[in-house]
Amino acid sequence: MNTAPTADPFKALDACHQQIHEHLAALADLLERLESDDCSAHCRQKAKTIEAFFSDTARAHHADEERHVFPKLLLSGDAELVQAVQVLRQDHGWIEQNWLELAPLLRALAQGEDWADPTELKHNAEVFVSLCHDHIVLEETLIYPQAKAQLAQELASRAARLAQ
Repeated sequence: MNTAPTADPFKALDACHQQIHEHLAALADLLERLESDDCSAHCRQKAKTIEAFFSDTARAHHADEERHVFPKLLLSGDAELVQAVQVLRQDHGWIEQNWLELAPLLRALAQGEDWADPTELKHNAEVFVSLCHDHIVLEETLIYPQAKAQLAQELASRAARLAQ
């Protein structure tokens, strides 16, 4: 078994962003289907899958960013970068808060319960989709490239020290 660290530790974070995009698209599709007809078994299963992903995988992704990506960037001394990381940390809070309102509605839909207000579901889902998309854009255009460059510098520095 190969236990060497991966050459690109951001591969998992990037892959998770792709999964988030896919689940956000599925959520948008679910909302469209709910407007045109009743909640079928397919819609209930889709709601269950979306809820499970964002309750587990996406939350773990944010925790990984908070633990492994953001701390070094906050120490970078680059005011724009520090401000962007602070915005992203605040985003995580807003995304979580919105998710806490949206998740029970999706669970109710998945279980075929009729107490969930479709208007509230639609509104919360639209806010959630927007928050997540804007958040990922900032990460992928500024934060991840900076963090990847910082990691590459660290690895090159270590390699140079080892070579001496």
